[in-house]
Amino acid sequence: MDDKGLDFDDFYAAGSRRLLSQVYVMTGDLGAAEDAVAEAYARAWQNWGSLQKYGSPEAWVRTVAMRTAVSSWRKARNRLLAHRREQYTDPMAPSPDADRVMLVRALQKVPARQRQALVLHFIADLPVREVAAEMQASEGTVKSWLSRGRAALKTELGESASSMHRGRGEY
Repeated sequence: MDDKGLDFDDFYAAGSRRLLSQVYVMTGDLGAAEDAVAEAYARAWQNWGSLQKYGSPEAWVRTVAMRTAVSSWRKARNRLLAHRREQYTDPMAPSPDADRVMLVRALQKVPARQRQALVLHFIADLPVREVAAEMQASEGTVKSWLSRGRAALKTELGESASSMHRGRGEY
């Protein structure tokens, strides 16, 4: 997506829901994902003039959101554990899709770098080259993370994970 020339409102409207979905899959916590994405877009808005010159403002925002989410995982985990102890459920909340819940739970058991690579490649649909650039790693390392992450998901999810597409035939 070419973000150059967009005003901030159009940029936000074009990518915020997609980015929220990606960060949610990465964190497994909708609240934490919403906070991270909001923080990333707030920073983008403050720096919009210079950010428009960046190669991919969406990649910049995604990186900021992912880093913000990673730094808040401990707090989110503690909140989750506290909620589980209290067994609180919101009677007005819709039931989440069972497959999505299963995937998010399985992803939480995958090491963070592998999980991030999986989300960027399969959810954000980025090619290995762009995943490597965002994660500041070599393409070979990203391919290794993807392979190991898929194997871990297959173990967690059983055979249903084997149907996960390889994407673009890159590894």
